[in-house]
Amino acid sequence: MSRIRERITSLNEKNEKALTIFLTAGFPNIENFVELALSIEKAGADILEIGLPFGDSLADGPVIQSSYTVALKNNVNLLTTFNLISEIRKKSDIPIVIMSSSNPVLAFGKKKFVQYCINAKVDGIIIPDIPLEEYDDFYKNEFKEIDKILLTTPTSSQKRISAIDNKSSGFVYCVSVVGTTGVREKFDNYVFENLKRTYSIVKNNKMQIGFGISTAEDVKKFSPFCDGVIVGSAIVRTLSNDDKNFTKTIELVKELKRAAKS
Repeated sequence: MSRIRERITSLNEKNEKALTIFLTAGFPNIENFVELALSIEKAGADILEIGLPFGDSLADGPVIQSSYTVALKNNVNLLTTFNLISEIRKKSDIPIVIMSSSNPVLAFGKKKFVQYCINAKVDGIIIPDIPLEEYDDFYKNEFKEIDKILLTTPTSSQKRISAIDNKSSGFVYCVSVVGTTGVREKFDNYVFENLKRTYSIVKNNKMQIGFGISTAEDVKKFSPFCDGVIVGSAIVRTLSNDDKNFTKTIELVKELKRAAKS
């Protein structure tokens, strides 16, 4: 069992939902990013999803895109990201997932990318622009030691969700709403009906829900339909207006974790 799945399973056995926190590599600053990540873990994050900043992101809304712009101005690239993860790994065994588009991976070289992931003890990868139809061509044998996390959407058919479940490892990433990442003010009933449907189809993996979750109340609403939740834009937005000790962000993570336990 992979470290990601083991962590989610362990939490679920205690009637807790996993809390995955998304951070953009090197945002808001490279200098204290490792300190930020460790503080986020201490506040209650169970898994870290670290986004590689790039200019042609597929599914990210304006908040995360803005953080990518800042990180790119900070000269964050794949090598920088791996170095940051290696520094985190020296002090923590928290499961770490890299989120990227395919272009940086291909430009870096797939075999080289995987080797750097292994060296940095990255547990999983999310590459949203590799569709199910291109899975076998992209994820060759060199990826066998890393969890490949695929995404379902509200428009995914039962057959497609099952196929995604069969190909995924670590967990299945269930996108809650149609559109890009970002905070939502409310969720219509069809959102929860679809989540219930998707959760009933996913059999081989744990399932985490992402996109739009920003508050403790959201976590409570989504918890019956998943094994964990992923919070990204709300964290990045709070970091954008936080102090040097990340006070508001740390408190938000603590609130989210309390909700994941209730």
